[in-house]
Amino acid sequence: MNLRFSTRELFDLGAAWVALSVAFTILLVRPIWAFEVPVVVQQFGLSLLTVGVAFLLHELAHKVAAIRFGKVAEFRADYGMLFVAIMGAMIGFLFAAPGAVYHQGRSTVRENGLIALAGPVTNLVLAAVFAPLAVLGSGFPGAVGQLGVTINLFLAAFNMIPWGPLDGKTVIGWSKPVFVAVFVPSAALAVWAFLNLGLF
Repeated sequence: MNLRFSTRELFDLGAAWVALSVAFTILLVRPIWAFEVPVVVQQFGLSLLTVGVAFLLHELAHKVAAIRFGKVAEFRADYGMLFVAIMGAMIGFLFAAPGAVYHQGRSTVRENGLIALAGPVTNLVLAAVFAPLAVLGSGFPGAVGQLGVTINLFLAAFNMIPWGPLDGKTVIGWSKPVFVAVFVPSAALAVWAFLNLGLF
């Protein structure tokens, strides 16, 4: 597999990673006008390691899957939506649609379904990776684990919604049993994480 990144793609990935981390930092530090620098630095680091990693690996999973099926694939950031994410966070609401992996080349319905499924499944795997920190960690490592589990379960469930440009629409168009097998536990676990681990 020939995994390559153009200069623009690397810039877009980095910009989206930083912008999403800034947006979540604003959400986590409330009220933002009464912040203390050490708190902001810690929360920004927390966001980079959790939200940023969750987003980055989700998108890279789509890219890797597409390339494995012989397609040309690159991530493109949506700078308008990144601006909306930051502005929304300032009023206590975050809608994050940082961009997407666009791929070209012939593929079957099954292949497109698997490409779409790669992102949410990666988030489920990441949630499992963060889980030991959430259970056993304390202080900053524990916070990384808790937010890592919550945000990855949320991203898996949200992206599996069968609507619009979300991954779930492509997956359900390929296989309803696979859709149910991934979406139902993802949604249930996401609700559990929000109720028991929280976001803030």
